[in-house]
Amino acid sequence: MTDVEWLNTEEAAKRLGITTRTLYRFMDQGRLPSYRFGRVFRLKVTDIEEFIESCRVEPGSLSHLYPEPTPSEDD
Repeated sequence: MTDVEWLNTEEAAKRLGITTRTLYRFMDQGRLPSYRFGRVFRLKVTDIEEFIESCRVEPGSLSHLYPEPTPSEDD
C-alpha cells in the first residue's frame, strides 16, 4: 500500500490556481473528491491531478469563442 499525499484546501486551491471559494464549489458539486476529518477538509494529490487532466481542452472545441466575422454591408 502506498502512502497518500494530502493537501489542505488552501494548498489545493493554490495548486489549481483558483480561489478557495471556487474549490469549495467544485467539492460541493462533486466535481472534485474531498475528505472531511473532523472540522478540516483534505484532498488527495492524485485526485487533484486527475481533476486537472479531466479539464483538458480538446483541440477544435473552442471555435464558438472566436466566431468568423461577418462582412459588413458597407464593404
